[in-house]
Amino acid sequence: MVRNWGWMLAIAAAAFGATPPGVEFNRDVRPILSDRCFACHGPDRAARKSPLRLDQEESARSALTAGDPVHSPLYQRVTSTDPARRMPPAYMGRERLPEGEIDTLRRWIEQGAKYQPHWSLIAPKRPALPAVKESAWARNAIDRFVLARLDAEGLRHSPEADPATLLRRVTLDLTGLPPTPAETEAFLADADYEKAVDRLLASPRYAERMAIRWLEAARYADTNGYQSDGPRDMWRWRDWVIDAFQKDMPFDRFTVEQIAGDLLPNATVSQKVASGFHRNHRTSAEGGIVDEEFRVDYVADRAATTATVWLGMTMGCARCHDHKYDPFTQKEFYQFFAFFNNTPDRGFVYNFGNEPPFLHAPLPEQERRLAEFDRQMAEARARLAGADAGIERARSGWKPPAAWNVRAGLVYDFPALAHFDGKDFRTETAKAPHFEYREPFTFAARIQSRAANGAILSIGEDYFEGKGHGLFLIDGKLRLHITFRFSDLGLRVETADALPAGKRQHVLVTYDGGMRAAGVHMYADGREMPLKVLFDYAIWPIETKEPLRIGAGGGMRFQGEIGDVRIYDRALTAREAAIVATEDPAARAATREAFLDLHPPAEYAASRAELQRLEAEKAKYLAGVPTVMVMQEMTPRRDTFVLKRGAYDAPGEKVEPRTPAVLPGFAAEWPANRMGLARWLVDRKNPLTARVTVNRFWQMIFGTGLVKTVEDFGSQGEWPLHPELLDWLAVEFMDSGWSVKHIMKTMVMSATYRQSSRVSAELLERDPENRLLARGSRYRLSPEMLRDQALAVAGLLVEKVGGPSVKPYQPPGLWQELFGGKGYVADKGEGLYRRSLYTYWRRTIAPPSMMNFDSPSREVCVVRESRTNTPLQALNLMNDTIYLEAARKLAEKLMAGGRVEPGIQLVLGRTARPTEVEVLGGALARFRAYYGAHPDDAAKFLAQGDAPRDAKLDAGELAAWTGVASLLLNMDEAVTRQ
Repeated sequence: MVRNWGWMLAIAAAAFGATPPGVEFNRDVRPILSDRCFACHGPDRAARKSPLRLDQEESARSALTAGDPVHSPLYQRVTSTDPARRMPPAYMGRERLPEGEIDTLRRWIEQGAKYQPHWSLIAPKRPALPAVKESAWARNAIDRFVLARLDAEGLRHSPEADPATLLRRVTLDLTGLPPTPAETEAFLADADYEKAVDRLLASPRYAERMAIRWLEAARYADTNGYQSDGPRDMWRWRDWVIDAFQKDMPFDRFTVEQIAGDLLPNATVSQKVASGFHRNHRTSAEGGIVDEEFRVDYVADRAATTATVWLGMTMGCARCHDHKYDPFTQKEFYQFFAFFNNTPDRGFVYNFGNEPPFLHAPLPEQERRLAEFDRQMAEARARLAGADAGIERARSGWKPPAAWNVRAGLVYDFPALAHFDGKDFRTETAKAPHFEYREPFTFAARIQSRAANGAILSIGEDYFEGKGHGLFLIDGKLRLHITFRFSDLGLRVETADALPAGKRQHVLVTYDGGMRAAGVHMYADGREMPLKVLFDYAIWPIETKEPLRIGAGGGMRFQGEIGDVRIYDRALTAREAAIVATEDPAARAATREAFLDLHPPAEYAASRAELQRLEAEKAKYLAGVPTVMVMQEMTPRRDTFVLKRGAYDAPGEKVEPRTPAVLPGFAAEWPANRMGLARWLVDRKNPLTARVTVNRFWQMIFGTGLVKTVEDFGSQGEWPLHPELLDWLAVEFMDSGWSVKHIMKTMVMSATYRQSSRVSAELLERDPENRLLARGSRYRLSPEMLRDQALAVAGLLVEKVGGPSVKPYQPPGLWQELFGGKGYVADKGEGLYRRSLYTYWRRTIAPPSMMNFDSPSREVCVVRESRTNTPLQALNLMNDTIYLEAARKLAEKLMAGGRVEPGIQLVLGRTARPTEVEVLGGALARFRAYYGAHPDDAAKFLAQGDAPRDAKLDAGELAAWTGVASLLLNMDEAVTRQ
């Protein structure tokens, strides 16, 4: 899309009889060069068609003669009538420049062809407040800048909106919910606007309103994405965001904790949770993917998201080649990428919950309960230690039995010695234990092998790549297999060295259920062996019903002797492994462990039982404590390379973490990691972060950013229509200590914000998008506001801050189309009526009502708010279960008084007009007639939703009032922020 704002301004000025303004390179010329010329004469060296670079003044001077367009090669080429010489080139299918753009270039050259650094790369400075004609109208600095522009355009500001409209506007803007009738009445009585604003900013509703836009930028969801789209739990990070906005956490700290909270000295759980910002991206658990390819995609996503959210730059465009429009090379992209390329997460992820690294993030009550467990366990350990002192004295008089072995957790025991000839094997079906991928176990046996390869035992399919568990000798090495799919879902670990050939020896393997090879230990004759990890990803349920085979498995057979096979449903300790390996039963029976198992002193036994009980209870309780994925650094640091064409498997030049050269330098005292990057992002010298952030806040309040392209402050982005205002806001934001509440209050306290949104035909023609701000903004409510407003006015809204995501109504069958099974199951009770912020978000099938009203899919970072107007939206508001249920509950309220006027007050926040009462009264009469004659339709109409119906009310009458309430919820004024 061509963004030639200078040409538009010139034409507008001419139309109204004004002298065209002086041409400014950043505002008027750069957009033309960026759209028309940079592809061949810009930053991307691979795409450059000649040495001439029009993005750099030094190079461009060879094509410019300042003050003389006729003798400037640039002007000669764009005006040439020869298709072979004309630029942009006809042979590439490019059209001749429009006359308005050519005229802009001509006037620019006539005025000296002065270049400027790109406006967004110049650090903002607080500008002086401009002189204006109506200074009395201005309530703060915002108004001075707006008035100055209106004066220059020959326009006048609009009067202030009426109090009821203004309260509804600011309440929706700051909290995402409408004012209650009581709040409106109180405001109309005292007319204290600032008091109302302060009340709204102090409300938890404000924090929830601010959070949802941040969740969209952070690509927050409750599932991983891609085809398998398994669940994840990140709601504790979402609650951290809400809490941060509620407490008005300074935005610089808000940034540091989310980019690098885990790297802060003595980082708290809260700070580590904050770092989950960059674990919100999509991840894949699809079979057959290349792990490194997807891991690289995740890192690239983190780099591009950081650039969008904090810098307003499309750095992701430089992943495969130099940026075609902005001064970012491909090498610089991978230097930026390197900040995020040192985390241990994988490309192929766990599909049934959070992928490491993650941590427990208990709620306050859970934290207290866990602390109490720890206190009780410490006391139990102290009692156990006290009782331990008398054990040796008690043991001295104890006569051990003839035999003993470790018993706790034993689920299978085959004590006999069996001989195997490489063909036969022993099968156990009835007594066969089965283990899942997250269940601990111990396999133990005494073996003497006559071959280097053979199966000791297995519980799985009898071929080498088969599903299940297996303990083998392969090339003389002890090997464990835990397999769902041999190619990519399993765990294979072996001893680093071969066991002594032909020797009678005891082997034992433990697994802690942690899904990683780090939880595997192997022992030979009671001595732990060094291990070699062959494959390390046991993250999928095995679900095998195969028997236990001794001497067989994996398509192999054992040659030699196997005896004393023992299987436990827990991972034995190293000491227990040594005991089990002891061949002499009397020696085992003489151990301290045997005494404590068979004949413990009463005090010791009680203390041990108490400690074991507490440990079990804590483990069970901890399983219900939420976890959250977080960032974590690796040691040593992973190398980063420029990836040729962006391909994961085509490394080029090695690079180190570094920020782009066109932006302010990286201070020597900052570490070259995410912490240093976070400090750089919020450094006052950085020209982008404050500008980009206040511009998004402006978008939230006024509907469109001062820079409309909120995601792109580069050459292809829009020139700010109020550049001095943007700079003033950015500096004010930083000077306030990065206070979000301060900058939001400054915006809504302005006279500019308080204007009426009524528009004249002339003003609509001159400024259809209200970019000059001669009137109040008017636009459709956002997706979550539409639903939340309906719940609020109906009295259904459950206002509870935070907690797990909920599942409100959804059309039946959507999930089954992709995933089969029982599909989506809606919640019961309060989960149906929570704010939309808390709605469960499945990326592959996002909440359809939210998507219908233009919510981002949360697959990638999105910061620009989008609004469309489609017939589906009207159908949604008139037929979706939640809106019909809300209409029914609102109707019950209206029936209590028998008047429609309270409905206007509830939904629109103002008193009803006589014509509205007349129209709604006529509709009520028609609905009464229809539902009186069609009682079955009335019953169906009232059956929507789970909220109980007032049985005392006549069904036909209630259906008629529900129809009226539905009309109210569908009024243009109801779905619009006026």
